[in-house]
Amino acid sequence: MNTVLPLVERAVPPLELPESAREGLTSTPFGLYVHVPFCATRCGYCDFNTYTSDELGPGANRAEYAGTAIDELRRAAALLGPDLPTVSTVFVGGGTPTLLPAADLTAVLAEVRRLFPVAADVEVTTEANPETVDLGYLSALREGGFTRVSLGMQSAAEHVLAVLDRRHTPGRAVQAAHDARAAGFEHVNLDLIYGTPGESDADWAASLDAVLASPVDHVSAYALIVEEGTRLARRISRGELPMPDDDVLADRYEQADSTLRRAGFDWYEVSNWVTSDAARCRHNELYWANANWWGVGPGAHSHVGGLRWWNVKHPAAYADRLARGESPHADAELLDDDDRALETVMLGLRLREGLPLELLSELGRRRAADAVTRGLLDEAAHVAGRAVLTDPGRLLADALVRDLTD
Repeated sequence: MNTVLPLVERAVPPLELPESAREGLTSTPFGLYVHVPFCATRCGYCDFNTYTSDELGPGANRAEYAGTAIDELRRAAALLGPDLPTVSTVFVGGGTPTLLPAADLTAVLAEVRRLFPVAADVEVTTEANPETVDLGYLSALREGGFTRVSLGMQSAAEHVLAVLDRRHTPGRAVQAAHDARAAGFEHVNLDLIYGTPGESDADWAASLDAVLASPVDHVSAYALIVEEGTRLARRISRGELPMPDDDVLADRYEQADSTLRRAGFDWYEVSNWVTSDAARCRHNELYWANANWWGVGPGAHSHVGGLRWWNVKHPAAYADRLARGESPHADAELLDDDDRALETVMLGLRLREGLPLELLSELGRRRAADAVTRGLLDEAAHVAGRAVLTDPGRLLADALVRDLTD
């Protein structure tokens, strides 16, 4: 007779911050990320750590989540103290954070302010699905201290939204951007996805036109990535939809860049454009600079001084750990100097400012010189000692990063 043994969690050492990670703790930019894992429905292309209500068990419901996240914030302050870093950015992502009541999100922010020193000009962002917010909700967030909102638009074409399994209707994202401005948000972002099967040149142009008709100062545009295990991947494998074409993706990117530039936007990271430096997402810049952040929530990742750790993924397991007074982390690793240098190059090259050539290995510097001759890195910047992507180089940024770091 076969016996089914109960699942036992692997023992994980307690989370401790080594002295090497504490060096520069109060002088390095520090941010907080709060992951809200709930979605009304699962989008067909998404492989993020998110769950619908049907997928969750006891202890992982939305009504209790703010309190659970606050429990982890208190653990964070206790572990990082007594000399706490100043919080320069807070980013609430998901999932769909705006499925929680505005009062829950502002309560989490209030606890951040109670526990940590917070910069006077702190940037506080929430992601939002357009169908989950209105003027009243956004006004409550603004009054509670949120300064920035990022709306998931993806497309202005109804049939493209249907392929992506997005619930909002065309036009709703633009209206939500107007509501955000009316609520007092100075910085408003719209997220786009290009290359969805069935999307035409005209569809993409219409999406860009819709963005430019809205009161935003930041635009993010990402190529559709078909992630293994998603509904979209299964539909493509069955032949119901074609795989995104690399040439089409490149054309879409160039179309976005030229359209946005004509309208007064400029790129500051390969997939992000702004109307001014003040509109740049400082929280994402903190990631790209390989600075410090604590990720709150199931599956959230953290990095402090070369120590990286990540939480258990399921909301029920996450909540159970905290209810027992235990750390919710699943595992951790201490990066060595070579690892950190490699990540600095991988992240920094995607930025408009590029990075100092001295951060590259000898082989990397030779390859950077070759990339200049191929028109992928800027010649004048190279002479001045920096590796900076040209417009053609941005199309091949991922391949170039691999080439310079191998």
